[in-house]
Amino acid sequence: MAQPAADKLRLRLADIGALLAPLPGRYAGATRITVGCTLTVLVTSIYGTPEAAISAYVIFFINRADRTTSIIMSAAALVLVSLIIALVVWLADFSVDDPMRRVTCMAVLSAVLLFLTSASKLRPVGAIVAMIIGFALDELGLVPGGEVATRALLYAWLMVAIPIGVNIVVNLAMGPSPRRLATDRLAHCLRIAARCLRDPLDNGGGDALHEALHGGLQPVAGWLRLARVEGALNVQDLHALQQATASTLAILLAADVTQRQSSAQLPSATAASLADTLDEMARMLAAGGYPLEIALQAAPIDNLSPVQQAVLRELVAAIDGYAEAGTDPSDAPARAAATPKSGFLSADAFTNPDHVRYALKTTGAAMFCYVLYQQLNWPGIHTCFITCYLVSLGTTAESVEKLWLRLAGCLVGAVIGTAAIVYVVPSLSSIGGLMLLVFAGTWISAWVAQGSPRIAYAGFQIAFGFYLCVVQGAAPGFDLTIARDRVIGVLLGNLVVYLVFTRIWPVSIAGRIESALAALVTQWQALVDTPQPTARRQHAAAALALHGTITQDLILAHYEPASVGPAQEWVDIHRERLATLDAISGPMFLLAERFPGDPALAQRLHRLRTNIPLQTAPRHAEAIPDAPDDVRARQALLAIVDQQLETSHADASDTGSPSSIHAQT
Repeated sequence: MAQPAADKLRLRLADIGALLAPLPGRYAGATRITVGCTLTVLVTSIYGTPEAAISAYVIFFINRADRTTSIIMSAAALVLVSLIIALVVWLADFSVDDPMRRVTCMAVLSAVLLFLTSASKLRPVGAIVAMIIGFALDELGLVPGGEVATRALLYAWLMVAIPIGVNIVVNLAMGPSPRRLATDRLAHCLRIAARCLRDPLDNGGGDALHEALHGGLQPVAGWLRLARVEGALNVQDLHALQQATASTLAILLAADVTQRQSSAQLPSATAASLADTLDEMARMLAAGGYPLEIALQAAPIDNLSPVQQAVLRELVAAIDGYAEAGTDPSDAPARAAATPKSGFLSADAFTNPDHVRYALKTTGAAMFCYVLYQQLNWPGIHTCFITCYLVSLGTTAESVEKLWLRLAGCLVGAVIGTAAIVYVVPSLSSIGGLMLLVFAGTWISAWVAQGSPRIAYAGFQIAFGFYLCVVQGAAPGFDLTIARDRVIGVLLGNLVVYLVFTRIWPVSIAGRIESALAALVTQWQALVDTPQPTARRQHAAAALALHGTITQDLILAHYEPASVGPAQEWVDIHRERLATLDAISGPMFLLAERFPGDPALAQRLHRLRTNIPLQTAPRHAEAIPDAPDDVRARQALLAIVDQQLETSHADASDTGSPSSIHAQT
């Protein structure tokens, strides 16, 4: 199977083209963001509010795939910004007239908020809040009087309130419902499975199947819960679509076995019949419903191999009970089991020094940039201060990747914006022309931002650079120094963060990969031990999602410099372990479905965890031609697992820790 572009270590031009290809929902998402940004620029132009570029940029942060989450995020952002401005007003009375106290407040608040960002559930917004407070205090120190400061804070609130209001209206008018997104995603996955069954040798279908398994179904459960909150689903429909999600996962895993194992490929007539049924089910889901009482004609299995029989039985069982919730009484405990709730702070908040170190490193980098541009009297490069908060993350790999994406995106946006100022803006004579220009530039940015995590953040920065150039006020602007200063600020901020995070308490991503791989094996072990079908498929979904996360972390490891990150040999060994788990996931799932708690699977998972050589690992009995079908199917599936484990052990015999020259996590 060809490796998808999103999982490759280094991207070539062809891979970048693949990451920019259309995806389900990408066009609608990009269009919705573009409409919101364009309307925001229109409103700010009509009322003449300052910082219209930042107002338009806010839309990128508060939009989500579904309308419900987008509206909730918008309302929450408005409340948060109101609280931040209230806090800034309170701090201003104490610090605005004294530069030393103002800088001290900025540094102390930054360190506290960044500690909470690393060690609590404040992680998604903590760094942004610290950045806003610091920048607001700095700006207040420049105003001549209290009345002007009050007006500036009110404009700052309006700068965020306008895009929030526009975003709510746009999502009410254009935003897809969570139920529609869920059924569309299920339909998309069924079409992929049908394509793979018809042609198991189709590399494009294999890539799509890989992406669907390791992330395609992950958001469906959340969308269904939101649809229930929205009132678009009753309890019966909710349970039916939850069962449909679990059944879709089983269908995808069975199709994955046929993709990887030539011995598992079904006869063309049988595969075509199943594929036609899946396509029909997909049409029902795409129409907003879900299939019930599917009349699937039983295919003869007498002439099939044991592996083919196992695959066919799994497909037939998943299709027949596709959306029939509540058919198995043993599933009731699985549905009723509540997920343990964690507290606001992480368990290691006060024992792991990395949280404090992250706060000090980021605060130090930001304050260095702040003092630098103040001493240079060059406020135009204030984006260096903002950059420090936006690109600093928990590990060196994440920080370096984000600063590269920010740098590349901002340069592209600045180039597009500068070209627009030189060649397009002089010919504009009305606000309508400016809106068309903003629409075109935003749509390009939003298309990139709606893609793979490998390039999505670059789309945000393309928009940022473009807006700073083109949206200079209530009318078209021509100041080229804005683009120059902002890009210099981004370059400076990236350089400072890179130096700080690679030389002061560097944290390699290797430790996170090690623990995640151990958790992945544990997740598969839990799947093998679980007798309840629904819970078993939930474990499979969690394991496949975690697999996708580890894949991206291994890619990120290549962003770390040699003095910090793991050696290439270590990365290759762990990629091999992950690939082995991926290769045996389908056969393991089929075995667990028919033989829950099989000790042979537990032995093989233990071997994968400890890397016991194949020669010393327990082997299954030799195949017995006259054995019952179940026994023969078990033997055949175990043989596939052993074959993959043997191949993996031949390629890598040591899974030790990273070399001692690398930073410890």
